[in-house]
Amino acid sequence: MELLGLTPELLALFVSFGFMVGVFFGFFGMGGSFLVTPALLILGYPAPVAIGSSMAFVFGTAVIATLKHHDVGEVDYKLGALMFVGIALGIEAGKMIVLFLDRLGQAELVVGIAYILLLAAIGLIFTRNALKKNSERDANDESGDHGTPDDEDDIPDIAKKIKSYNVPPMVTLTDGSKASMWTISGVGGGVGVVSGFLGVGGGFIRMPAIYYLIGVSLTAAVGTSLFGALMSGAVGAFTYGLSGVIDLGVVTALLVGSALGARIGSASTAYVDEDDVTIYFGIMLLLASTAVAFGELATWFEMPILDTVSFVLLIGSSVFVTAVILYYGGVALREKKATTTVAPGGDD
Repeated sequence: MELLGLTPELLALFVSFGFMVGVFFGFFGMGGSFLVTPALLILGYPAPVAIGSSMAFVFGTAVIATLKHHDVGEVDYKLGALMFVGIALGIEAGKMIVLFLDRLGQAELVVGIAYILLLAAIGLIFTRNALKKNSERDANDESGDHGTPDDEDDIPDIAKKIKSYNVPPMVTLTDGSKASMWTISGVGGGVGVVSGFLGVGGGFIRMPAIYYLIGVSLTAAVGTSLFGALMSGAVGAFTYGLSGVIDLGVVTALLVGSALGARIGSASTAYVDEDDVTIYFGIMLLLASTAVAFGELATWFEMPILDTVSFVLLIGSSVFVTAVILYYGGVALREKKATTTVAPGGDD
């Protein structure tokens, strides 16, 4: 018996996978949709269907996560709106490339290789930065220098350098800082091409780009990245929908799971220090890159066992990072409840 055109096994798989992706999306403002396209490719879906369905899923998940971040004032709507034109044009360009490659019969190969390289590069950056932060934190603990409460919201040095070049037209952002419209448009266009070509919200590039290139606080970068995912997902779903390559059954099953996961992930940002889990996220990206590589090798050498290894790596790494986020969130909540319970009866 099938529901939404899916067998019970596939339905359960997509709902569970959607939950994990929702947790990543809500917590990091990125890091979910890039797993969906490789998973669908590994399961044998054609590249246009995998990408189009992923874009539709991105839109639905981003709506849920953006609303949660809106509640705590972490979305710069002005910046997101300014990036919209670049995102829309970039997505259309990316889609045209994919459909052209599909006509040549090379879409799966090229998209797969692009995923391998991109996930590996971003994973290395995240892991390296996380290790560097941990080393600096340990050094500060030993020296007794714990920094100031606002250190985590300081923009990176590279962003300060870019913002020091006042290339008109300059735009005043919601937080009062200024950024060149050229930088904003460039970030939007670049992310749009990646979104349209790989079928992702582009958050794993957009969030770092907003933070490192445009130069807003990390919390605002996460919320604004989600708003950007909402827009890119809407445009991507519309353009791929016109081509008739979206599997609504897959999208619906993923959204059912992500509806809960995105809310949990977004809520966890209030309790969990992102530095505690960023290194795991970087490792997951590296494992995802390896998983896609095994999937490509399975096709080239006609070895189905490599497809199985690929899928286990992709799902296993997702389960692990989801568990880490939920564990840290649970610990933080217990500590908060314990503090709240003790405080009323404590001494002034």
